[in-house]
Amino acid sequence: MTTAPGRRSSTFTRLLRHGFTDPSAAEQLLDLDALASVRSDPVLLEALGATADPDLALRGLVRIAEAGEEGDRQMLLDTLVTAKPLRDRLLGVLGASEALGDHLARHPRDWQTLVTYEAADLHPGVAEFEHGLADATDPDALRVAYRRCLLTLAARDVCGTTGLAQTAAELADLATATLRAALAIARTAAPEDAAQCRLAVVAMGKCGGRELNYVSDVDVIFVAEAREGVDETKAMQAATRLAAHLMRICSETTVEGTIWEVDANLRPEGRNGPLVRTLSSHLAYYQRWAKTWEFQALLKARAVAGDPELGAEYVDAVSPLVWQAADRENFVPDVQKMRRRVVDNIPADRVDRELKLGPGGLRDVEFAVQLLQLVHGRSDASLRSGSTLEALRALAEGGYVGRADAAQLDEAYRFLRAMEHRIQLHRLRRTHLVPDDGADLRRLGRSLGMRTDPVAELNKAWKRHASVVRRLHEKIFYRPLLDAVAQLAPGESRLSAKAAAIRLEALGYADPAAALRHLEALSSGVTRKAAIQRTLLPVLLGWFADSADPDAGLLGFRKVSDALGKTPWYLRLLRDEGAAAENLARVLSAGRLAPDLLMRAPEAVAILGDPEGLTPRTRTHLEQEVLAAVGRAGDAESAVAVVRGVRRRELFRTTAADLIGSYGTEDSPAEQDHGALVDRVGSAVTDLNAVTVAGALRAAVRERWGDTLPTRFAVIGMGRFGGHELSYGSDADVLFVHQPREGVSDEEAAKAANAVVSEMRRLLQLPTADPPLLIDADLRPEGRTGPMVRTLKSYDAYYRRWALVWESQALLRAQPVAGDEEVGRAFVELIDPLRYPAEGLGEDAVREIRRLKARMESERMPRGADPTLHTKLGRGGLSDVEWTVQLMQMRHGWTEPGLRTTRTREALAAACAAELIPAEEAQTLDEAWVLASRVRNALMLVRGRPGDTFPSDSRELAAVGRYLGYEPGHVGDMLDDYRRITRRARAVVEERFYGAA
Repeated sequence: MTTAPGRRSSTFTRLLRHGFTDPSAAEQLLDLDALASVRSDPVLLEALGATADPDLALRGLVRIAEAGEEGDRQMLLDTLVTAKPLRDRLLGVLGASEALGDHLARHPRDWQTLVTYEAADLHPGVAEFEHGLADATDPDALRVAYRRCLLTLAARDVCGTTGLAQTAAELADLATATLRAALAIARTAAPEDAAQCRLAVVAMGKCGGRELNYVSDVDVIFVAEAREGVDETKAMQAATRLAAHLMRICSETTVEGTIWEVDANLRPEGRNGPLVRTLSSHLAYYQRWAKTWEFQALLKARAVAGDPELGAEYVDAVSPLVWQAADRENFVPDVQKMRRRVVDNIPADRVDRELKLGPGGLRDVEFAVQLLQLVHGRSDASLRSGSTLEALRALAEGGYVGRADAAQLDEAYRFLRAMEHRIQLHRLRRTHLVPDDGADLRRLGRSLGMRTDPVAELNKAWKRHASVVRRLHEKIFYRPLLDAVAQLAPGESRLSAKAAAIRLEALGYADPAAALRHLEALSSGVTRKAAIQRTLLPVLLGWFADSADPDAGLLGFRKVSDALGKTPWYLRLLRDEGAAAENLARVLSAGRLAPDLLMRAPEAVAILGDPEGLTPRTRTHLEQEVLAAVGRAGDAESAVAVVRGVRRRELFRTTAADLIGSYGTEDSPAEQDHGALVDRVGSAVTDLNAVTVAGALRAAVRERWGDTLPTRFAVIGMGRFGGHELSYGSDADVLFVHQPREGVSDEEAAKAANAVVSEMRRLLQLPTADPPLLIDADLRPEGRTGPMVRTLKSYDAYYRRWALVWESQALLRAQPVAGDEEVGRAFVELIDPLRYPAEGLGEDAVREIRRLKARMESERMPRGADPTLHTKLGRGGLSDVEWTVQLMQMRHGWTEPGLRTTRTREALAAACAAELIPAEEAQTLDEAWVLASRVRNALMLVRGRPGDTFPSDSRELAAVGRYLGYEPGHVGDMLDDYRRITRRARAVVEERFYGAA
């Protein structure tokens, strides 16, 4: 085949035209003596060009020809060019599977198994595969026989003789025959063990469902019984040895490769449990200890090898338990957990190539189908199939899944499984990753019939089908719920009211009947509103079900929709703003506070669709808005009504941002820095309350005195208000200070100041639709018996003569929040020597602080409260941490400028930086303080009222857990973690507060 230099041979051109990517190498292979008799045969080139990878197919053919004897080689080549069935089968396999090409090179006569083309050969079952493995009496012989059977199976697959479902079923049947052969070899090796026990092998997973991959772990469970007259312990030991030998035969790698891993980890107690159990032991475990996912796994259980009667007894015994799983106590939270996609453990660089576990992957379809089977299979036996595709068809026929949705999922699932098969077939390796190499993608695309531009066509089809799954895998839970309350065309199947209620209950709805009424009200009719809501509801229902209170979410959505449904921008917002609908669902179903705020002015829902809508407004921005509104108002009451409306709107913005940051969304994971979440809430609520106080002050002054009050007046924030650490339910602790203007008598100034305070408090507590702001001035000198307002001179005189150590400690949090800035600064200058005393605290003062703290712990803890779970006064709670930090501030603030802050976390960090406390202990205190603060915020968000202890109501407790990042069913872990973290903090407090020198 030599040609003139610089010119390409006609063979080169033909090879290129037939799909070879390396025609030069192919020419050299065709020139080899091994192919001398067929090198110019046009039929051969055409057949090679029809394969997934012509280059690979040709290399494989050369290796077989060279490995065989002369006579065998010639028979192969003669048959190849004269028998089209063999040609298509053999070259098809060689072009798709390098691993099977390796097998044929080691066993060159095995190509002859592809010659037979009888009807029985086209659809073999377990019996035919057992016949093919019958001569295998040792592990290596079994490996060779297995590959020989796999060769015929793959040939039918790549030639299109069998479809996806049939191929997967044949792979499972081959696995069944292989497990039987392996068990026979194990029994032959240990006849004394075989004589002592009855052992059955039960297939699980894809093997049990007769939908196996080319290379997949074969999941099994072993069940055994002692033979008559044999001690049970000895029988179980014998059965365990047989089972372990069976696993080694299939799993070990030798010169002939491996078959596949046999995985018994789905057994009771997993890897920690015994490999083999009796039937009664299995049942005892499932009836008492099993989790929902274990019943989900049993859905596919099928006896495949060993003692057939024992295997059948096992399946018959566990099947009823599978269909009772939906009645179990933890079924709903388990379903919520299982519905979430399993992508967290996939490396970021692989998520986009993950065919099984990635978004829109095979697992999404399989889990969705299995969970619907668990929910509805207890009352409808037609759904009890181990096969995903058969179960999906039954779900559609019964109205449990929409027919169109089921058809799209069926098509997508078949395509994704076909991709998975072809990827694994290439090297017979267990993988679910789509290759990123161009040549691999080209071969994969061609193997699926894409020839014009295989890579581009493959990527387009793959993304399209994954998108379908991603869109539908959740929707199929909820779309039929709408059909159940809709008017359907004659002949259309629908979910019955009873089945709809069962599904809603399984998804966490406590009142399914009410939920169905809400769905009917939201989706019925022919209006544009109803049409948009019918589109949105399947997705919204999924988000509601992902929360601790789905009923509240759906009811809240109905209320908002009733209030805003005729507003064009609202419907447009939900339809077009991708994040708005999910944000709304999260906010409505997370507790009472945010929905209550929203219902008072539903138009605030627009905040959820604005990309910047969840960012807290700056204090300057809010102050400008509030003071401008006060200036426009006709009287003080209408002015403060506007101010309180701004506060309500901004509280909603803050709660929504907090909830969405804590829960996360599909596109944005939950905030991991919990300290940052607490700081954001504390700063936002503090700024908001400060601006509200400033607005009320301006309104009170304007109403009676115009622009100028006879005295210069300032409001000093105390406690959490001054520390920028307010929670949602905190009162505003304040002091009022004034300084008479020049020419104004002390009496007139005091009268004006007291009148302003009274009016401010009245205005902020007027009964309106907006939440009140309670002003608490009990930290003033002489407490409730002292004057409400003092001058700077009066404060100075009191503090210098009468101040107690607790009052100096309280002043650590004092910071001006509203009113005259100069008066505020003067007050701070006045109190600094008190809160940061020169030379620090004396020993008497330290003892007094410790005595006060101990007294507070014993006297102020509410009767019956659990001290390990009380966030404020409990062990390692807010009070413990704050008093410890404040003691360091008072002792060292005079020399350490960083300690001169009203904020607890800042002061703690400064103390650590100054080496007043080890970093590890500072971290322990900070973690406990942040956690206790988050619990308090959660209590207000969930219950709509403040609290310091975890709620006793299970649904409220679950909602607190969800806010704190705990999955459904893990409130026990939440309480354990809280106790552990605060216990460690208390140990630091004992050392640093009570034990410090």
